[in-house]
Amino acid sequence: MLTVALIFPELLGTYGDGGNARVLVERARQRGIDANLVVVGVGEEVPSATLFVLGGGEDGPQGLAADQLRVSSFASRVEDGSFVVAVCAGLQILGTTFCVEGRDDYPGLNLVDAVTRRAKKRAVGELAVRVKGRALVGFENHGGTTTLGAGVTPLGEVLRGRGNDGKVDGFVAERVWATYAHGPVLALNPWWADEILGAVLGVSLEPLVTVADDLYEERRGALKV
Repeated sequence: MLTVALIFPELLGTYGDGGNARVLVERARQRGIDANLVVVGVGEEVPSATLFVLGGGEDGPQGLAADQLRVSSFASRVEDGSFVVAVCAGLQILGTTFCVEGRDDYPGLNLVDAVTRRAKKRAVGELAVRVKGRALVGFENHGGTTTLGAGVTPLGEVLRGRGNDGKVDGFVAERVWATYAHGPVLALNPWWADEILGAVLGVSLEPLVTVADDLYEERRGALKV
């Protein structure tokens, strides 16, 4: 059984990021894999899950989400083997510190050595990232600059937009994928959703051709990446 847990969508649900969890579950089910979606609300205990999904959110909700997760079993479940997909605010929460209004060193979960500081200019617009030779497409809207610690691997090279710092976007750590790309990013990039699914399940997935593939190619062509 593949259990995908969507964490605090009422706080971390900007730009439909909760759709990432639904994409993973549906693409698994379409291949005959038993998959279940669990939505975890604020104040609820974080359950055991194969994969957790964190989305984006504004400063206040982001800080509240970090506070809630810090006193929950989330970090221990990740350390015990659960996987994570995180977007924007979710990415920052996984790191050491991040910025919220009135404070530039808000404590994260310290699961990944990544520090987010306030950027001089907000990044708003299209985001394209080269990930293992393919273009990941989406859009970004954030005011941070994220610096990765030694040994933390970026998700990919920025082709358009800013991502972490104008050079790279996101990070890949043990059982963790993170990006600044909204969209929801896994709906826009079905190939990446399948790459994540395959890694989580430990299998080589058969191709699944849907209209999402055509839409991805249209978006990639429009961005010329």
